[in-house]
Amino acid sequence: MAVDAAQLTSLQPVPATAADRRLPGDLAVWVFILAELLVFGVFFLSYAFTRAHHVAEFNSEQLTLNRAAGAWNTVLLLTASYCVYRAVAAARAGARSRIDLWLLAALACGAGFVVVKLGEYAAKLAAGISLSTSTFYMFYLSLTFFHFMHVLLGIVVLGVLWLRARAGAYGPANLNGLESGASYWHMVDLVWIVLFPLVYLLR
Repeated sequence: MAVDAAQLTSLQPVPATAADRRLPGDLAVWVFILAELLVFGVFFLSYAFTRAHHVAEFNSEQLTLNRAAGAWNTVLLLTASYCVYRAVAAARAGARSRIDLWLLAALACGAGFVVVKLGEYAAKLAAGISLSTSTFYMFYLSLTFFHFMHVLLGIVVLGVLWLRARAGAYGPANLNGLESGASYWHMVDLVWIVLFPLVYLLR
């Protein structure tokens, strides 16, 4: 059976356009994200350098951390990132009714992270641990609290996105704000994926 040229053309893969290859969200947000990643990178390198000169101390005090809490927080952040991804996918597909539901799920996971982390901090404070306790705890508290503040900012961003999604602000033709917020949240998740094994697990 003959197949006309139009049918053959429709079966060919469509090359990516410039719009398909663009960064999701605002360029300014990506500049901010890269700057934040640079700051975290300096923190991580400082931690690794100092640890190399105090291996026994770091190994000993690392065992006092709550690894189960850290693992739960990893699951919560990964789940939140998945929910944010699904929210963006729903917006691209025009499924407006699902965008706010996925964002609400991401917010719940972010709130769960905050609760677990505050529990960790409360336990350390109750044990008399502070920034001046040791070099390891100076890094632990500084690194995790710096990341914790980024999570709080991410929750605020997700909250604004959720409110705007409920108002019908996002769809296939209006993704910029949603993609910008999603990109920031994925950065927060990425940093934790490095921070958790580096501080909690690396021996």
